Amino acid sequence: MASQSAFRKVRELLHAITIAAAMLLATAAVAQSNNGNGEAGTVLLVAAPNLVDAPYYHTVIIATPVDGDRHIGLIVNRPTRRTLASLFPEHSPSKAVIEPVFFGGPMSRSAVFALAKGPAANGTGSVKIMQDLSLAINVKVVDKLIEESPNDARYYVGNVVWRPGELYQEIRRGVWNVLNADPGVVFTKDPEHLWDELSKMARGTMADARDYLQSHPQLH
Repeated sequence: MASQSAFRKVRELLHAITIAAAMLLATAAVAQSNNGNGEAGTVLLVAAPNLVDAPYYHTVIIATPVDGDRHIGLIVNRPTRRTLASLFPEHSPSKAVIEPVFFGGPMSRSAVFALAKGPAANGTGSVKIMQDLSLAINVKVVDKLIEESPNDARYYVGNVVWRPGELYQEIRRGVWNVLNADPGVVFTKDPEHLWDELSKMARGTMADARDYLQSHPQLH
């Protein structure tokens, strides 16, 4: 028990250092979650085919608004070849996590985040992003998930953060196709083909919208 306690203290210190620059965002996210407002604007972002930047090429991101017109998100279709146990060999509970760790984004890459089903991650230290889905952003909450319900969550290294208004600008420029958020998509067992599937869905939605506008010229 003593070694695990010391290990946890080291992890907490490392986490605090690596995401110090994002603390204001995290605090705002938690406050919004506690007010029950964060889930209203949660969406799936499907990278447009012309988005060729290495971290975001063919990505699918679940993103949710936080205070001050900011957004936070995780790439949900980039599994790595690493397990939690390989990242934290001294942390015995990590061995119970079956799935690999996912690459959540190019920011805060020394921190581990989790998307958890149901109420397991509700409350302080997490952001409720849908009715049955929460984003754990605090190391204590992530550790609690690993220790108490390890396979009711998916774990990510790194995240994506947008400055105030930045995501809206990217959407207007056509960087992302926007779809309704769906926990089933987040926990898909076939993440490698997720971008192809959702891109086809997005193209179909856009075509339906164009047909509707053409049949209703008064809306132009």
